[in-house]
Amino acid sequence: MTEPPAEALLFDVPPPPTPVERLLHLADQYTQHNDALDLHLRTTAPSGPDTHADSALRLAADTQSAIKAIQSERLYESVELTETVMRLQQLAFLATASADLRTGAARGLTALAPEAAVSCAVTLAAETRRRRWASAPAADQRLTAVQCDALTEIACGHVVAGSSLGREFTRSREPKVLMSTLRALEAKGLVERTANSAHAAYVGGAPQDRVRLTAPGITSLASAIELPPERPSAAPGTTPRPLPATAQATARSR
Repeated sequence: MTEPPAEALLFDVPPPPTPVERLLHLADQYTQHNDALDLHLRTTAPSGPDTHADSALRLAADTQSAIKAIQSERLYESVELTETVMRLQQLAFLATASADLRTGAARGLTALAPEAAVSCAVTLAAETRRRRWASAPAADQRLTAVQCDALTEIACGHVVAGSSLGREFTRSREPKVLMSTLRALEAKGLVERTANSAHAAYVGGAPQDRVRLTAPGITSLASAIELPPERPSAAPGTTPRPLPATAQATARSR
């Protein structure tokens, strides 16, 4: 059976996400879940396990799927890879357990899940790179080091945006993500804001906008953390772009 000519295809089938991309997407799913719990906790309606059970169980299943995707890569075992899988198994267990709890207690079980998923993505990228050095992706020359750091913070669920008296602002941890950086990433189509999806900055305040990675943003961040931590040579007059801060910390600990 011969393959049909390229012009006969009705559409291009995108490649499946890499395990690293799956983990970054999983971090976003946990952030959305936590945001929904935060907003619910600030309502006057009584809460029970059924409020978030379906979402929690779906997260647990998606986490298990991410584990299977990692195992299907058939990487040689190492302490780092084993701990990554164990950490993801813990996330799946916590998500499952949270389905039987009331909202307040359930929120505590998944509070650190987005950061954990991003950390696992960074470790997995390093392990994959160590075994398949020649297949390291090309650098995204559109991104600066500051923008890479911002993408990492956004992936961890650390960035929200809002406005006051007609002026927009961002709230984040260190390293700070400035509004100018956010706008630059939005212009590139790498991030987006989900209106009124994050809890207010103060009691009685309006909900804030969660800043999230788009699908291209996930791909760009995955490519950035999959790059070697140091490139021995660079073209004359250029400066190699460093890894995001989270990836640098992982590389230093290895």
